[in-house]
Amino acid sequence: MQKSFFHKLYDYQLSTPLSLRILSILSADFLHLEDEIRMLSESSAEMIHLDIMDGSLVPNISFGFSVIDPIRKVTDKLLDAHLMIINPDKYFERFAASGMDMLSFHYEAAVLAGKDPSDWLKRIRGLGMKAGLAINPDVPVADIAGYAEYADFILVMSVFAGYSGQKFIESTYERITELKRFIDSKGYSCEIEVDGGVSPSNCAALAASGADILVAASSVFKSDNPKGVIDVLHC
Repeated sequence: MQKSFFHKLYDYQLSTPLSLRILSILSADFLHLEDEIRMLSESSAEMIHLDIMDGSLVPNISFGFSVIDPIRKVTDKLLDAHLMIINPDKYFERFAASGMDMLSFHYEAAVLAGKDPSDWLKRIRGLGMKAGLAINPDVPVADIAGYAEYADFILVMSVFAGYSGQKFIESTYERITELKRFIDSKGYSCEIEVDGGVSPSNCAALAASGADILVAASSVFKSDNPKGVIDVLHC
């Protein structure tokens, strides 16, 4: 099996299903955020996920560059920003300047702006970041599958974007399998990232369905042993 960018980076063997682990700080203790970031830096997690919300595309508001920039200074982990905002293209250069490694925007945001998602994906790649396209659970996989040609990863939301701690939507497995089959049939080099309700109880099934990257939040930060949960998530 050919290794992707992400797996080459860590030189993992892919003889069996294996998913990389990203930890979303959305469920972290923001009063002690530096401590939380240092804990993740010392853990077996491969990346740190930043959920950026504007209160318009999604109902919640999270944080901006005043939080993002200091995070980059205290960790060497890869940073993955998920933009849940309208007009995300206004900020692509700024995220590149902040040291982001992976950047995804929502298909719905491109539709609202009347833009071609492939143009935005190419632009993100041109800035030196890995480009991702995110979709909510109510967006048919068939609507976005063709954009896998231009994306480094597709972010399949297994809950509706905007809040941490939601219940995992079971139909996600079928959506991942459908997308994986399409990507493989075309020979595209595109990963599948899954975000929402990821936990030790479903990580193996997600990996078996075709997920390459798992984003966890509540299941880790609400645990008495966060590092131990992260270890178990390596499915």
